[in-house]
Amino acid sequence: MLANELLLKAAKGEITPKIPVWLMRQAGRVLPEYRAVRQKARDFINFVKSPELAAEVTIQPVDILNVDAAIIFSDILVIPEAMGLPYLMQEEKGPVFPDYIQSEKDIEKLHVATANDYHYVLDAIQLTKKHLQNRIPLIGFSGAPWTLFAYMTEGKGSKTFSKSKKWLYSNPEASHQLLQKITDSIIHYLKDQIKSGADIVQLFDSWAGVLNKELYDTFCIPYLKQICNAISEVPVIIFPKDGHFTLQSISSLNCNVVSLDWTIEPEIAIKTLPDKTLQGNADPCLLYADEKTIELHTFKMLKKFNSVPYIANLGHGLYPDIEKEKVKLFVEIVHSYTRSLK
Repeated sequence: MLANELLLKAAKGEITPKIPVWLMRQAGRVLPEYRAVRQKARDFINFVKSPELAAEVTIQPVDILNVDAAIIFSDILVIPEAMGLPYLMQEEKGPVFPDYIQSEKDIEKLHVATANDYHYVLDAIQLTKKHLQNRIPLIGFSGAPWTLFAYMTEGKGSKTFSKSKKWLYSNPEASHQLLQKITDSIIHYLKDQIKSGADIVQLFDSWAGVLNKELYDTFCIPYLKQICNAISEVPVIIFPKDGHFTLQSISSLNCNVVSLDWTIEPEIAIKTLPDKTLQGNADPCLLYADEKTIELHTFKMLKKFNSVPYIANLGHGLYPDIEKEKVKLFVEIVHSYTRSLK
C-alpha cells in the first residue's frame, strides 16, 4: 500500500480533489544534486547501467521537489541496444548509432530483447522501490515503437527523420517487420519492469510529430495497440509529442492516460479523449518566467483541466538551465490548488 496514491487514482480515472504532479526529466541536470552523482559515472551510458546511481537520482526529485511520483532514471535507447544495436551518447549531439539499420539483413540480425539484455534497469527499479519505502508510485517507461524505429534507422537524432520515413514509404513490409520486433521487445521490457516494481508505465513517442495521420495510423497505432492490450497489470500512459493528429486514433487504444504537449489546447483534448485521464501540458519555458507569471499560467492550466481526471506535468522534459527553485515553485502551485468539484 502506497502512502501517496494520488497519481494512481487519477490515472485510473478518478477526479481527485488535489491534483498529482510529476515532471518529465525531473531526475536530471536541473538539480545540482543530480550533477554531483553524474560525475561518479564514466559516461552517460555507464550512468544508466549503474543501478545504485540510477536509483539515487530517481529518488532525488522526490525528496527535493516533493513530486507525487518517481520515474526510473534510464534512457529510451535501452531497447535498441538490448536488441543488438549499441549506441553512443555524444555531448551536445545526443545519441549516435555506430551501426544502424540500412537493410533487411540488418533487421534479421536483431533479436527480441529479454530480461538478461536490460537487467540493470530491473535492478535499478528494485533498488528504487526498496528505498522509496512505498511513499509514492514509481513510473517505468519505454520509447514507443516508432520513436525507437526512427533512431534505429536514422542512426542519430534528426529534425526530419527523412531516412526513417523513407523506409515507411519505400519498404513498408520490412518496416512492419522491424516495428514488430521492437514491439515484442517493449512488451517484454514493460512487463519485466512491472514485475520488478513499476506501478505505472509511460510510452514516449517523442517523434510522433514528424509523421502524418495516415502514417501514424498505419505504422504506430497497431503496435501501440498490441502494447496497451498486453499491459493489464498497471495503468499505461502514452505521450505522442507534437501529435495533434494522433489524438482521435489514440482515443481507441486501451491506455489509461494521454500526455499532452504544450501546443494542444486542453479543450480539444478533453473533447477528443473523453474516456482518458489527461496529463500535461505546461510549456517548460514557462519556468524561465518570474514567480507571478508562473503562478498565473499554472493556475490557468489547472482550471482548464478542473473537470476531468488529470495529472499535472510539463508538455515535455525540463530544460537543464531552468532554476531548481522555479521547478519547486511549479510543484508547490499545483499542490496548493484545490478543485471546485461542483
